[in-house]
Amino acid sequence: MTVPGAPHDTARILVEALPYMQRYDAATVVVKYGGHAMGDAEASRWFAQDVAILKEVGINPIVVHGGGPQIGKMLDRLGIKSEFKAGLRVTDQATVEVVEMILAGLINKNIVASINAEGGRAIGLSGKDGGMVSARKATRTIIDPETRLEQTVDLGFVGEPDRVDRTVLDWVLNSDLIPVVAPVAAGADGAATYNVNADTFAGAIAGSVDAKRLLLLTDVPGVLDKSGKLIEQLSIEEARGLIADGTISGGMIPKVETCIYAVEKGVEGVVILDGKTPHAVLIELLTDGGAGTLITR
Repeated sequence: MTVPGAPHDTARILVEALPYMQRYDAATVVVKYGGHAMGDAEASRWFAQDVAILKEVGINPIVVHGGGPQIGKMLDRLGIKSEFKAGLRVTDQATVEVVEMILAGLINKNIVASINAEGGRAIGLSGKDGGMVSARKATRTIIDPETRLEQTVDLGFVGEPDRVDRTVLDWVLNSDLIPVVAPVAAGADGAATYNVNADTFAGAIAGSVDAKRLLLLTDVPGVLDKSGKLIEQLSIEEARGLIADGTISGGMIPKVETCIYAVEKGVEGVVILDGKTPHAVLIELLTDGGAGTLITR
């Protein structure tokens, strides 16, 4: 097997991976490629190589990508003010148009081109294509700092997956194509467009296709304990306990909640790992050590 432009360590990884390939033979793996993990050109090339290799060795990858930093930059360029509430970007009509343009357009096609340049055959999609994902309006509550009372936050066109139709994904996976999916979805009536959190979107996709693994690529090594050491494996019960005692906090909470959701939907295991680690996807799936925090039932 040759990988155009691949560094020497790719060949080494593949030789070491041979005993582990049978574990994932013909299995579906969903990889959420985060906005921050996409920021490094060399790491992006490693990622594209990894995805192309997975397909070549008989694994079926589905890429779901984010793009928060890129959306923020474009909103700034266009002079559109944006704010976050309850950890999510408040999305009005003008903002959702930019979100769709950046996610389903610029970012999606750049990832497709990168995978194709490394020998894969990727195709760009969004949740709208073939009615793949329909969304409902997301609701969140926050505690008002002055009154200390719970308030419902209007997030505008921020959605949560309501239904996943796997028809298009099944068709693509049964070919030699690699689906790259932007987390944009229509409402049930087809009129509204919703911006869906990419982690949540990936979890819904993974659950619907009975994925063997969901990988959440981010900019941290995984879940850390209170001393800052990587926790290599957690059960759902253990993960919930770490949220309750404050070990898991901040932006890691929704990621771990997505992991729990996906496992409960039937995904065998979910891994949070650093997307800037060279060949993180291959190391996690096709070596004994892994590269992040694995969450299972």
